Amino acid sequence: MSNQAPNHARVIPLRPSAGRPGTTRPADRPPTPREPLWRDLVGDVLRRERQAQERTLKDVADTARISMPYLSEVERGRKEASSEVLAAAARALGLSLGDLLARAQGELVRLTSRTSRTTQTSRAGSTATTSSHNGLCLAA
Repeated sequence: MSNQAPNHARVIPLRPSAGRPGTTRPADRPPTPREPLWRDLVGDVLRRERQAQERTLKDVADTARISMPYLSEVERGRKEASSEVLAAAARALGLSLGDLLARAQGELVRLTSRTSRTTQTSRAGSTATTSSHNGLCLAA
């Protein structure tokens, strides 16, 4: 048995939490909404389309020649799939890669325009403007 005092670890968060004591945000600034991730949007489109066709994950994965666990991870937004994998999954669902990306882009515009309106509304008296992004731009 040791006579030393217990060693209590001190955890320092990388990002302060809004609800944590000692972390405050200026009263005039609303919380910044989280921007949607591209992998989440693409995964949502793939899953919705697969379910709309009443197809199983295994069926689509086999047709696309992708492992079922990997396709599941892509649909859940856990994996950042390559363009080849996305094209194969889209083809297995009867879509082109362009169709898949256009649907994901439409979802992005819908979500960010809603977020922009919410942010704009919450800034009482602010003259900030938001822009609408109607194009699709991907960079590798």
